[in-house]
Amino acid sequence: MSKKLRLGMIGGGQGAFIGAVHRIALQMDGEYELVCGAFSSNPEKSKASGRELGLQPERVYTSYHELFERELQLPEDQRVQVISIVTPNHVHFEPAKLALQNGFHVVLDKPMTFSLQEALELREVAKSSGKRFCLTHTYTGYPMVKEARQVVASGKLGKIRKVYVEYPQGWLSRFEEGEGNKQASWRTDPSQSGVAGAMGDIGTHAFNLAEYVSGLSVTKICADINTVVEGRQLDDDGAVLLKFNNGASGVLIASQVAAGEENNVKVRVFGEHGGVEWQQSDQNTMMLRWLDKPAEVWRTGGGYTSSYAQHNTRTPAGHPEGYLEAFANLYRNFALCIKADMAGEQPKPEWLDFPGIEEGVRGMAFIEGVIASGKSDQKWMDFSTEV
Repeated sequence: MSKKLRLGMIGGGQGAFIGAVHRIALQMDGEYELVCGAFSSNPEKSKASGRELGLQPERVYTSYHELFERELQLPEDQRVQVISIVTPNHVHFEPAKLALQNGFHVVLDKPMTFSLQEALELREVAKSSGKRFCLTHTYTGYPMVKEARQVVASGKLGKIRKVYVEYPQGWLSRFEEGEGNKQASWRTDPSQSGVAGAMGDIGTHAFNLAEYVSGLSVTKICADINTVVEGRQLDDDGAVLLKFNNGASGVLIASQVAAGEENNVKVRVFGEHGGVEWQQSDQNTMMLRWLDKPAEVWRTGGGYTSSYAQHNTRTPAGHPEGYLEAFANLYRNFALCIKADMAGEQPKPEWLDFPGIEEGVRGMAFIEGVIASGKSDQKWMDFSTEV
């Protein structure tokens, strides 16, 4: 089935960063057509954004409530099918819930919701809706991250013993929210971001990578959470000790005050016989290190990689594939699964390899757990996906 899926976007209008990234990603493979949107809580900005994107004026809406109401009035072969939500955290839950309840598939930016309670409710809505749900943990879309997961799953490294993941940034080393920086303002505002700053914004990515590559589940956490920049309302730095369900231990570091750092997220997983390593600054490379033989350098596009890496590789070896392509891989796999459903076919395992509702719930449990641990003298806490 080659017909494009009709997609509508909530958020991501003029002045937004992530909305443009989503639009590039969703259009990269020709699987979607952007047909409508409610691009801003400001009606005029939403209309202006729609004009810039060349949409039909009657399908550019002043609110997501209007979008759902008006789209449902259209014939089934014309109305939107997939809703992409790229708003700040506090405007994730309600539009996602309404989209699922009204019969639309959902792509949602992370973290999934404003609170764990909302995440648990959204999980129930998603289950009862029968619609597909994708959470854009971008880094799981890189071919060599998928290869690292497959190496661990193959058992070549033996029993996993140690997981290290770090996500350093330096862009909030100064009080940017006091200088009119829109991206800094909402991310450091508890009324829009939630209980966490850095741990919600980038810590959730690190946590997701740790579980995704290792194939393990975190069972206990012990956090040290810091607010370094004077006047900031939420955390901008922290470290978390992790315990996994097989007995392995780990360390997670997330900081937005690592001055001079850009965005070099890095994950390392070590087993009895060796370890695997990937970092975004050299995204086409995966390192395999062995206890008793030389290290190996694996590269995107190599014929020796797994079907999961190959399916998510777009160019011949030696041609860099980056953030936008990783983002696009999530959108493409999501589309392929929806189209398979529509055709009454079973999606291939490689297509189903994208983050979903469970990853979203675990991400919210991580956020609330690390903040609670950071404030507590008890420190070690059981990791729970229940309120």
